[in-house]
Amino acid sequence: MRPEVQAFVAAGPLPDWDASEEELERRVQQLDAISAPVTGDEARALASCFGPDDCYGVAWTLLHLIETGPNPVLITDPGPDSNEWHQRLYNRAVNAGLVP
Repeated sequence: MRPEVQAFVAAGPLPDWDASEEELERRVQQLDAISAPVTGDEARALASCFGPDDCYGVAWTLLHLIETGPNPVLITDPGPDSNEWHQRLYNRAVNAGLVP
């Protein structure tokens, strides 16, 4: 796994809307440092970094980066109690015909 992916994952989930501007900028810079495409292992690790909301759109950037990986990250329905971003990843893979 590339060091920039490791650094992003080590920083934990994206913050919510209450985060400081400095924290948001730091996470955006970390995410921007990761070039696409990502590997399957990187995509799975990055999927653990979704926070409780869209983080001012940063979660969408993370989702699109994860989708540059070679396979769908989630191949089974994560269930109704899952993070909305995990459900979104799964639904997008189903809609694209990548998961039955």
